[in-house]
Amino acid sequence: MAHVVRRMMDVLYFACVLLAGTALVAISAIIPWGVYTRYVVNRAASWPEPTAVLLTIVLTFFGAAACYRTGTHMSVSVFVRMLSGRWKRGAELLAEALVAALALFMVVYGAGLCAATWYQAIADFPSLSVGVTYLPIPLSGAVTFLFVLERVLLGRPAAAAAPGAVAPH
Repeated sequence: MAHVVRRMMDVLYFACVLLAGTALVAISAIIPWGVYTRYVVNRAASWPEPTAVLLTIVLTFFGAAACYRTGTHMSVSVFVRMLSGRWKRGAELLAEALVAALALFMVVYGAGLCAATWYQAIADFPSLSVGVTYLPIPLSGAVTFLFVLERVLLGRPAAAAAPGAVAPH
């Protein structure tokens, strides 16, 4: 059973990496286009900047979930590393509980934010709902919560799902 759960988390991790990576590549293509239309053509396109902002939201939230799973997300662990035995395990569980609480906060309040803004339109993209643009918040919160459960119940994954990825420490 643990193997099946671990494999499902690997797939979820890969989906986060693929989504965040695709957003990063798209941002890297869109921003130069905006610069080109503004300074070379001297007629700025209106869509590159808001599109890049929306893609940055996707990159940030799903990239953070993926980094959390691999242990490459920013953390301060100096004092935890100084502890030993039960104290170290207790501090690690407390940290996981805090991350889980934050993830659940993102799910609950992010879903509320999506619902509250679902019928509002973005000025630059009138056919796009503001609520849709906030969907990465509750979705990535749910993914992060699943990664917390995996880490607490099964331990850290031995290696990331992506080939050549850095093994968590």
